[in-house]
Amino acid sequence: MKRVWPLLLVLLLAGCGVEPADPAPGGEAPTGVAPGVTLYLVDEHKQLQPELRLGGQLGTISDALALLLNPGRLTSSGLHTEITDISGPQSRVTMAPGLIQISVPLTVQNLSPLGIDQIVCTALGVYVQSGGPRTTEVQVSFTQSTPASDVRRTCPLISPGR
Repeated sequence: MKRVWPLLLVLLLAGCGVEPADPAPGGEAPTGVAPGVTLYLVDEHKQLQPELRLGGQLGTISDALALLLNPGRLTSSGLHTEITDISGPQSRVTMAPGLIQISVPLTVQNLSPLGIDQIVCTALGVYVQSGGPRTTEVQVSFTQSTPASDVRRTCPLISPGR
């Protein structure tokens, strides 16, 4: 029994063999409660600019796109949209791992390349603000068949390094 006590003492002092480690990376933290949604509009220099629309909550990607695609509801902040005014059906949003797919009730002729960026940045802005990864891509599908519907896009203002 005298031999067992020193062995038990050594085992107790050695612990269970678990070594301390640094925290494991868990991605970016969600931004918390949002005062509204950020729409991406175009300034007089043809540059995308974020504009916060207060509403008390972030809402969904579909909600944000409904605001963006209804230019009559845009304010007179000196910013404008490159998307043709539409009325009728709303956008349809589906999610897949690493991809947001958006079907818009527009043809590719109804908007400029900057207009497409407005849709992409607005959708990604909502997604990232709600805790989604910045590396997610967006695919915008139009009502008429076009190669532009197959392109996976990212927002130039919401890059993974930001």
